[in-house]
Amino acid sequence: MIISRTPFRLPLGGGGTDLPSYYREHGGFLVTAALGLHMNICINEPVMLNQIKLNYSHTECVNLEDLDQIRHEVVRETLKYLKWNKPLEISSMADIAGGTGLGSSSSYTVGLLNSLNSLLRRHISVQELAEEACKVEMELIGKPVGKQDQYAAAFGGIIALDIDRTGKVIVERLDLEKEFLAELQHRLMIFYTNIQRDANEILGEQQTQILKKNNQHSLEAMHKIKSIGFEVKEALEKGNIEALGQLFHEHWLEKKRISSKMSSSRIDEWYELAIRSGAIGGKVMGAGGGGFFVFCCKQGKRQALRAALEGADLKYAQCTFDFEGSKIIGNF
Repeated sequence: MIISRTPFRLPLGGGGTDLPSYYREHGGFLVTAALGLHMNICINEPVMLNQIKLNYSHTECVNLEDLDQIRHEVVRETLKYLKWNKPLEISSMADIAGGTGLGSSSSYTVGLLNSLNSLLRRHISVQELAEEACKVEMELIGKPVGKQDQYAAAFGGIIALDIDRTGKVIVERLDLEKEFLAELQHRLMIFYTNIQRDANEILGEQQTQILKKNNQHSLEAMHKIKSIGFEVKEALEKGNIEALGQLFHEHWLEKKRISSKMSSSRIDEWYELAIRSGAIGGKVMGAGGGGFFVFCCKQGKRQALRAALEGADLKYAQCTFDFEGSKIIGNF
């Protein structure tokens, strides 16, 4: 039995430039972090069972020769990619539900690959693990996603990703002072909107808008978001949390220019409430349309901001960073 633990991700700046529709023409740059919220996957090779059994929000059981019958697309394509031919049981538990903007699907993919590679004694680097997860999601399944989530889940920590036009990724770990990291975790506040949404639908529209040759409006917004990624890196390295909060605000305004599905009147109302209650800036994480907000609050305004948003029925979640990335925590 092997148990893996893989973090979810917190986008800090430049998100969206990791989509192929953008980086293949312009190159991408973003800063992302791994959260202290996790996807846990347990795999086991049963002695008596001659099937593949899955336990997630549903239960599936298929014969070894019928991998194409697996409904869970990540499991199906991962097992086919690894040419799996042995009985297997896969169970998963997560700190946060899917469809909430924290990259849970990619965390699942990274964690599953990490577990199966460990079972196979197939030793690969962290970057190879991230790229295999990208291959499964982007190529084999064909999801309209980018590379941010898989890299954040695999590497952990706070990292900058420089993506060239071929899709090659250079990873830079940001070396930030411990005192600043503690203050950053204190000043960043995460709230759940109670809205689950289909990220693939929103990301698909975003890629369509970017690819439209006459849609200069969306392309200019993406160029601005990329420049914000560089500015976020600089703000973090200088320990300037106020600048980071303002960059969150600018990022959110640009993000809303790309797709009408990024926000809604209710989301906009919550955002304005947060700004009035002590947030410097913030944004909806991931594809948008719901899921989690992240806000950077003013010094001494945590209590007021939390009270205001919880009073509007949003749910608070503690922001902590994970610096280990996907790891095997049990091998029995």
